[in-house]
Amino acid sequence: MKLAFQLAYKNLVGSGLKTWLNVLVLAIAFLTIIFFNGFIDGWHNQAKLDSEEWEIGGGHILNNNYDSSDPFTIQDGHGPILTNEANGLTPILFRQGTIYPSGRMYSALIKGIDVNQNTLKIPTNLLKESAADIPAIIGKRYAKSSKLKVGDEVLMRWRDKNGTFDASNITIVGIFDSNVPTIDVGQIWMPIKKLWEITGLENEATMFVANVGYTSTKMEGWNFQSKEDLLSSLTRIIESKKASGSIMYIFLMGIALLAIFDTQVLSIFRRQREIGTYISLGMTRLQVVKLFTVEGSMYSILATLLGTILGIPLFGYVARTGIGIPEASQNQGVTISDTIYPAFGIGLILSTIILIILSSTIVSFLPARKIAKMDPVNALKGKIQ
Repeated sequence: MKLAFQLAYKNLVGSGLKTWLNVLVLAIAFLTIIFFNGFIDGWHNQAKLDSEEWEIGGGHILNNNYDSSDPFTIQDGHGPILTNEANGLTPILFRQGTIYPSGRMYSALIKGIDVNQNTLKIPTNLLKESAADIPAIIGKRYAKSSKLKVGDEVLMRWRDKNGTFDASNITIVGIFDSNVPTIDVGQIWMPIKKLWEITGLENEATMFVANVGYTSTKMEGWNFQSKEDLLSSLTRIIESKKASGSIMYIFLMGIALLAIFDTQVLSIFRRQREIGTYISLGMTRLQVVKLFTVEGSMYSILATLLGTILGIPLFGYVARTGIGIPEASQNQGVTISDTIYPAFGIGLILSTIILIILSSTIVSFLPARKIAKMDPVNALKGKIQ
């Protein structure tokens, strides 16, 4: 095997520019696969962390009458808080509403939350510290679309427990910056006790947010959703992005492997005398096949070395500084940070190296099989078979 590697290396180096063009294309495919998958993994990790910190916590417990995909269930989708079973849970009450900033009309989902909670990163302390009659906080996206800022008073209309419309001015006491649009777009957060007071729904909640580490217990009239259930839609989006992105690096890999295959076919065609000499000197046909297969797989080894030399400083820089995401991409309803830090894990790198080496070895072996059928006498004469 050592001799095979030595001969393969000499033959590749002797091929000159042709060898290094193949190596370069394969190295680009190698770097592209790692970069793209590292970017997607970094996005996934950040999105999961942000979703858990800002929205999910340790899971949600939803009232059985509430369906998150059906806004018509908000009116009746609530139930009484079971205080003896709600330890470690943060109650949230949902109501539909409308705000009228500067004569304009915007629909809003009003969410009442316990101002003393520390499960989510939503800055409810601003509600607790405010002296306003009806304090409220909103996210940066809703503030931008409604053109509201801290200190503004705006008329808000809602329905009470009987379905009767009521209205009053609320004061925007804070605007939070979150990467999670599902707690921001079209939503107004206020103290749950104040929402109880203005709607008459005393001690009622639409859902609970569980603390991290919460152990689910059966609660009559309520349905527990784990973090995995709540993150499933995000996971499906990430998987679809990976699947669509794989087309790009499959195309690059195809070009590189086709070049290796073509080089091997041409090499076997032009080196028949050399092959006949090897067999005449005592090498078996299997050993000669192995020699040409190793020679083809050396492209992947050289490409891995070249990719490592180029990739370590490049990926190290990107992992430290991150990749900026345009603002338009952050307004698509998907959790995504304004800067994504790719995650280049050891598993990703090793699996890519194995994929590159295994693919090039298979592609090199396919044309090399013809050597086993060669007549050494005709090969020495350079005759085409």
